[in-house]
Amino acid sequence: MNDTNVTVYSAPWCAFCHAAKDYFDKLGVKYTDKDVEKEPGAGLEAVTKSGQRGIPVIDIAGEVIIGFDRPKIDAALKSHGLTS
Repeated sequence: MNDTNVTVYSAPWCAFCHAAKDYFDKLGVKYTDKDVEKEPGAGLEAVTKSGQRGIPVIDIAGEVIIGFDRPKIDAALKSHGLTS
């Protein structure tokens, strides 16, 4: 297991995936990036968690956010103590 509570299910061609990862980098939030194209299991995991096939799927300590929804991401990071 890893020491992060944040997982981003993404693909190299996905602009919103890059935006989400850049945002976490800017905030200094560590995350695990799972490429749904390179890891077929990651794609299945993302669909199972989100109930749909869109990306990015962002899992913040068990709270699943679909897409780069900054207000939801900020709220989840704060509620799980990952940002102040």
